[in-house]
Amino acid sequence: MKFRDYYEILGVPRNASQSDIQKAFRKLARKYHPDVNKDPEADKRFKEVNEAYEVLRDAGKRKKYDALGENWKNGQDFSPPPGWEGVFQHGGGGGGSPFSEFFEAIFGSMGGFTTMDGQPFQGRAMRRKGRDLESKVELTLDEIAAGGKKHVEFEVLERGNDGRPRRTRRSLDVTIPKGVTEGSRIRLPGQGEKGSGGAPSGDLYLEVHVRKDPCFDIEGQDLRTTVDISPWDAALGGTVQVPVLGGSVTMKIPPGTQSGQVLRIRGKGLPGKGDCAGNILVNVRIVVPSQLSPRERELFEALKEESKFKPKAVTR
Repeated sequence: MKFRDYYEILGVPRNASQSDIQKAFRKLARKYHPDVNKDPEADKRFKEVNEAYEVLRDAGKRKKYDALGENWKNGQDFSPPPGWEGVFQHGGGGGGSPFSEFFEAIFGSMGGFTTMDGQPFQGRAMRRKGRDLESKVELTLDEIAAGGKKHVEFEVLERGNDGRPRRTRRSLDVTIPKGVTEGSRIRLPGQGEKGSGGAPSGDLYLEVHVRKDPCFDIEGQDLRTTVDISPWDAALGGTVQVPVLGGSVTMKIPPGTQSGQVLRIRGKGLPGKGDCAGNILVNVRIVVPSQLSPRERELFEALKEESKFKPKAVTR
């Protein structure tokens, strides 16, 4: 049989962390998934990537694999080192398996294998915790602020009975935790891939994406918006309606407010962990009438003659 270098297949060093292994797997799984890559070799590479991750993601399997040593090259003719002979005693065929002969020789298949101490390996090989699954969910700012239960629909990539990956559509009632924002991950225990041989199912992780809002830009738990005010409200002070989640509030404009100044409405942003909440950051923009009535022009001209105010010139 041919040796398989699972580290080389995932493109990671032998001392790679579990996080690095997971990142490499996700990247390659997306690249070679048969639904998006129509290259005839993509399906083969996808299976290799899945097999490598099946071993390296599991601490026990990885330790067993590493015990073979690091001097073997990918594709090299392989025979078991001294002391491993018992592991490679076949007890039956495993037709239809998604894994290679090399994998099944070490970790077992549908047939029976024995370990180095002569004990049957099949029972342990067939008991496998389900894989964790990942998907994405899109939420509005109002849904994040309200929290609570939300019925969501999404797609997940999971393996069928034949071992081949497939996309399936799922729908669940999900509790939206306080404090989630763009990129947050919601863990749903036991909603991942089903385990085998009585082993528990994996978990499902939903990555939160926030739908673009017409009024707000998101800055952590703060929400930023822009309001227009008149020159006289900027100079004399006044009030303006400002949008907030679920409605609007009246905000005071201090006398002498400048265009580009940022005012703050506390506690009206996105909820955070505990009782804290973000703020609404209001960018003030002073606008002038595009057309003036005769009386307005008269008053502006009188103000121009009367006022001693001169904006500071820009110098270098």
